[in-house]
Amino acid sequence: MLLRFVSIVLALAILSGGPLRAEDPVADAQEVVSRQIIAFSRGDATGAFAEAGPNMRNSISDESRFLAMILQRYPPLEAVRNYAFGRSKLVGGGEFILQEVMLADRDGSDWTAIFEIRLLDSGIYKVNGIRLRPNRANRGI
Repeated sequence: MLLRFVSIVLALAILSGGPLRAEDPVADAQEVVSRQIIAFSRGDATGAFAEAGPNMRNSISDESRFLAMILQRYPPLEAVRNYAFGRSKLVGGGEFILQEVMLADRDGSDWTAIFEIRLLDSGIYKVNGIRLRPNRANRGI
């Protein structure tokens, strides 16, 4: 009987058509950022483009051009030796997340990147933009 009740409640929740919400917005956003950083480092245009949000995808619809543009603007992303997540800032309950990432490139230079991540209507996060600067002093978000 309890199983039947739970099934009905789940079915109603799915059919309600409301926007999906992430269980852990920061963890979900960090997974997206990780996939994109790894794709950049591997020269994987398809993988990097898959994590880009609609604004970026609409302005550059070709995966190869997207990767070339990103790596031209942000050369350290081509050769990330290692990275670690810093602080996160949720806006509007997680609809928008700023994620600080500390990066080290192959030359040993340190960088701070701020990834802007948006929650789409489909309930998944995508990267909306990136800011990158040399890590001389940690200014944070």
